[in-house]
Amino acid sequence: MKTKSRNLKFADLPTDYLGLCGVFVPRPIHDRTGYENALEIIEAMAGFEEEFNADQNDYFGVIADFVAAYESSNMKREAVRPKPLTVLRHLLEENGMSAGDLSRLLGADRTLGAKILRGDRNLTVPHLRILARRFKVSPDLFI
Repeated sequence: MKTKSRNLKFADLPTDYLGLCGVFVPRPIHDRTGYENALEIIEAMAGFEEEFNADQNDYFGVIADFVAAYESSNMKREAVRPKPLTVLRHLLEENGMSAGDLSRLLGADRTLGAKILRGDRNLTVPHLRILARRFKVSPDLFI
């Protein structure tokens, strides 16, 4: 279970290893909750490496190693997928197209393109097919 966000600040953290372990016990990360809890410690300590004493340096290194191990084995499966509107905007820009061009492409009212790009209207299945055909991509990119 994720602990409550504690808004940890480096100045408030203990300076000895045992005290730091009282805030967050360094151990291998097995799930997203453990990962988020470890990141909270990393974020509080990051940027202060020049000020670390030996205990803080060791503690930070251990937590960072566990975070890196978790990310390397799990983040590939949780690949960040761009938002459909971001993909659409990118494709329009790459093809020198405007919101009006999008409306014409979709064969719709001249304001539809702008409404879609603002997020006021959703793409329909026929829209997905038209976009996929025009840009030669999978319709799944827009879902």
